[in-house]
Amino acid sequence: FHLPGKFDKILDIEMCHLQPEPSNAIRNEIRVFSRKHGLSFYDLKAHNGFLRNLIVRTSTTGEVMIILQVGEDKPGALKELLNHLTVTFPEISSLYYVINQKKNETFQDLDVNLFYGSPYITERIEHLEFRIGPKSFFQTNPEQAANLYRHAKRFAKLTGTETVYDLYSGTGTIALYMAQAAKKVIGIENIPEAVEDARVNAEINKIENVEFFTGDIRELLNDQAVKRYGKPDIFILDPPRAGLHPEVNSMLLSLNPPKIVYISCNPATQARDLALLSKKYEIEAVQPVDMFPHTQHVENIVSLISKQ
Repeated sequence: FHLPGKFDKILDIEMCHLQPEPSNAIRNEIRVFSRKHGLSFYDLKAHNGFLRNLIVRTSTTGEVMIILQVGEDKPGALKELLNHLTVTFPEISSLYYVINQKKNETFQDLDVNLFYGSPYITERIEHLEFRIGPKSFFQTNPEQAANLYRHAKRFAKLTGTETVYDLYSGTGTIALYMAQAAKKVIGIENIPEAVEDARVNAEINKIENVEFFTGDIRELLNDQAVKRYGKPDIFILDPPRAGLHPEVNSMLLSLNPPKIVYISCNPATQARDLALLSKKYEIEAVQPVDMFPHTQHVENIVSLISKQ
């Protein structure tokens, strides 16, 4: 947790109630080990220090993935810390590290190195199984994710004859969930590792009526793609917090499919995009889903139908 109004100040807590164990135990152990062995913590203003960022991903299948970012290339200190974690927490399924010497904590463009365990963890949504790699997005609340997808599918009103385009498709969760009731689903995602996972997830679940493509949606979503893969009956949108790029909005208006189901983790940017889409679309239904209990955040699903 950041202190209010302080991007560079972290609240030192012993117990976070939002995530299941062993999250707290791992975080607290790294703190103790680092102080004991003189490992420095990263300074966001000076841009120096060793320990930078820790991600703990837990799944309902009982698997645990750790991704540790360090700001300095110190192989000895890093190996000692990681070895300590594998010995202390045998329940860790997958242990990665990233050497990040940039001025931000994003690591999609960096090498993510597997130190120990499996290269991925698995999650389940109803009867579907998904492989999750270190760069793959997956909802942090799997139980509520199932509710989210059910409502999105209800809004889509699929009959088995539709061609569905899933934009920002990630590891293929929504695309594969929709594919069970659609004729064909086309997924587009700009993170290559996520698309690789999506294709594997399709194989795992024996779903054959999906195709996944890597690239910028602004470049891939065009008239040529529609001619090749079919005219879209429904668009499923699940963009990042920044919402839709203006060029994507323009392409949606140009293609003008009968229905759009827009899933958003940021209702503010969703409202902005809906105002632009209102030139050709009207809101049919809205369903918020509380994916983030005890916070002000909410996921929101909007069903849009063409005015034409």
